[in-house]
Amino acid sequence: MIALTGVAVATLPDPDHIVSQKGKRFGPQDVALRVGEHITIVNDDENFVHQAYVDTEEFAYDSGDIEPGAKAVITFPKEGDFTVLCGIHPKMRLAVRVR
Repeated sequence: MIALTGVAVATLPDPDHIVSQKGKRFGPQDVALRVGEHITIVNDDENFVHQAYVDTEEFAYDSGDIEPGAKAVITFPKEGDFTVLCGIHPKMRLAVRVR
């Protein structure tokens, strides 16, 4: 949030960092970020529950179930190449490059 003359204004996620889960795919399938930036994953499927997780020595994250229409935000605190997976649909893969 940003405070302007005593009024709190929510900052919206950068549209370049919004990732859709639809048709059992991430879209886009490749994202480049800077350290500390985040992606917002949106389940755009009407009938599928999804998940988003990262499991590396450098960084781990698990969204749990992402119901249709729900969102999960992943902030990447370290530099590296990461793969975001869906535990429910194992063929779903999102490559995240953090520099």
